[in-house]
Amino acid sequence: MSPVIEQAVQARLISSAPRMETVPATLRYDRADPFAVRMGFPPPATLEGVEVSWVFARELLATGTDTRAGLGDVQVRPYGYGRTVLEFHAAEGTAMVHLRTADLRRFLQRAHALVPAGDEHLHLDVDHDLAELLRDAR
Repeated sequence: MSPVIEQAVQARLISSAPRMETVPATLRYDRADPFAVRMGFPPPATLEGVEVSWVFARELLATGTDTRAGLGDVQVRPYGYGRTVLEFHAAEGTAMVHLRTADLRRFLQRAHALVPAGDEHLHLDVDHDLAELLRDAR
């Protein structure tokens, strides 16, 4: 089984405009970084016209599909029937996207099949991470 899972999703951007814009996004889970999920947006979907990637806890995404979760830069909550809202807070402003909850649950099932919840620590390479940290400190 590949150590990386990627899943394309359609994100509906929420803005002050009356129409919601649908943009492609990619959810990514890497066994080498077992606590994290990455969500990437292509250049046409961003204000700056460059690819943007947000990193947040897998547990935050899992919890947020059922109840409000998060206090910081990324917040997740259920919205209506079959949707989940992700809020991304940055100095430039806040981006809100709707995703299909079924898509998120399918992604999380695949990620949990790769690394079950509670087993994340078994996939950390602490020696490598410490060596990288000390290399940068020189």
